[in-house]
Amino acid sequence: MAQVVLENIYKSFPLRQGEQEKEANTVAENVSPIADRPSSNSVLRRINLTVEDGEFMVLVGPSGCGKSTLLRSIAGLEVLTAGNIWVGDRLVNDLPPKDRDIAMVFQNYALYPHLTVYDNLAFGLRRSEREKEEGRRKKEEGRRKKEEGIRGKIQEEGSILKREKIRNKVEEVINYLGSNSFKNPLNYPVFEDFLGGATRKLPPGLRYLSEREKAVGQRVREVAELLQIESLLNRLPKQLSGGQKQRVALGRAMARNPEVFLMDEPLSNLDAKLRAETRSQIVQLQRQLGTTTIYVTHDQTEAMTMGDRIAIMKVGQIQQVAQPLELYNKPANLFVAEFIGSPPMNFLAVEFSAPLLISHPQFRFTLPDIWAKSLQQYDGRGLILGIRPEHLSINPPATKNLSVQVEIVEALGHETYLGVCLTDAPAVRMQVRVPPERSIRVGEELWLAIAHDKIHLFDPDTELAIFPVR
Repeated sequence: MAQVVLENIYKSFPLRQGEQEKEANTVAENVSPIADRPSSNSVLRRINLTVEDGEFMVLVGPSGCGKSTLLRSIAGLEVLTAGNIWVGDRLVNDLPPKDRDIAMVFQNYALYPHLTVYDNLAFGLRRSEREKEEGRRKKEEGRRKKEEGIRGKIQEEGSILKREKIRNKVEEVINYLGSNSFKNPLNYPVFEDFLGGATRKLPPGLRYLSEREKAVGQRVREVAELLQIESLLNRLPKQLSGGQKQRVALGRAMARNPEVFLMDEPLSNLDAKLRAETRSQIVQLQRQLGTTTIYVTHDQTEAMTMGDRIAIMKVGQIQQVAQPLELYNKPANLFVAEFIGSPPMNFLAVEFSAPLLISHPQFRFTLPDIWAKSLQQYDGRGLILGIRPEHLSINPPATKNLSVQVEIVEALGHETYLGVCLTDAPAVRMQVRVPPERSIRVGEELWLAIAHDKIHLFDPDTELAIFPVR
C-alpha cells in the first residue's frame, strides 16, 4: 500500500481545427505558462492532492470537469503537461503503466470476452509472473554471454585454431540438444507454458499445472471467494449479469494486490438496486484489503456514502477536499454547496444591514450573534442566502417566513419533496423536504420558516462562503 501525492498537475490537449478554447483557459490567475497556450485546452490545472496510505478518496464533479483524465494520468494512460505524481516514495511520471503497480477498474468492465472468469482473473497474474521470469531469464542470458565473451577473448589471446572453435561450437550444440535440455533453467519455463497451454482444456485430473500456475490458481480462488463468485469461474463474460461482470472486473484488479486501486465510475452501468448493493461491497472490500483507492464518480450520493474524503472538481480544478459531512455542513463556495446534497441547496438574493438584519422583498429576520464579526464589511450590500430543503418547515404566516405556492409534490413514502415558487416572484423556485404525514396538494399556498441556525451565506462577487465566528 502507498500514499499518492499529486503536485501541481496540469494537463492540456491541442485544439482541433475550428475548436474554441474552453472556459478553463479564460481565467488568467489559474493559467499555467506551460499548460496553457493559444493552441491548447487546459483540462487539469493546478491539481495538488495527497491521498493517504489506505484511504478511500472520491473524485466527484459534473461531466467534463477532468475526473477521468486525472485518474488516467495517475495510471499512466495520459502524459502530463506539467507536475509530478508520487506513488509511495517513487516518482512515476516516466514509468509505463505496467511498472506503476496500479490496478484500474474501468467503466465498461473491459473483460476479455473469449476467456472464462477464471482466466480473466488469472490473466494479470500470469503476465506479471511471466514478466518476472523473463527478467530472470534475460539476466541469466546476459551473465552467460558475458562469460562467453571472456572465454572468447581468452581463446583469441591463446591463438586457438579455427577448427578448435568449430569443434567447441559443435559440442555446445550437442550439449544443448542433450536429454537434459528441458531441465535447463533457461528453457524449463517455456516448456511448462507449452504443457500448461496444451492441457488446459483437458479434464482437471489430466491438466499439467506448474508451480507458478498453482500459485496463480490459489490467488484466483482467494479473490473469487472474497467476491462470492466461485460458482462463476467457468463462465464466459456473456453469461454474466452486469453486477457479476463488475465483480469480475474488481477481482481482476484485486488479484494483482497492487499498491493503488483506481476506479472510473464502475457502477454507472448498473441499475439502482444493484448499484447500492455493489457500492457497499466495494467499501467493505477496500476496508478489508486496506488498499489506497481513488474512485471517480459524478454521483454525489455515491461520493457521500463511500469516501473517507471527497475532492470536488469543477472545470479542471479542485474546489474543496474534505470529509463528507464537512462538505455538506461547511461548503467552501457556492458550487460545492449546490453540488453536494439531494435535493440541492436553495439560494435567495438578500440584503444585509448592520448589525444582523437580513432583508428580502418577502421576509426579513435577525441573524444569530455569531455572524456579527464576519459580516461587518457587508453592511448595506447584497448576499446570497443558502438554505437546504430539510431546514425549511411549514409554519403560520409571519414577517420572517416565506409565502410560497406548491407546484410539484413528490411523495416517496418516508418523506415528501415539494417544488415551490415564491408567491410574489413565481420565477424563484425552491425545494422543500417535509414529513410524509403532512398531506399537501398542488396549488396550495404555504408559509415556510427558515431555520436561522442552519443558513449559509455567500459573497455574490467571489461566490466564496462566509463563515460565522464562534
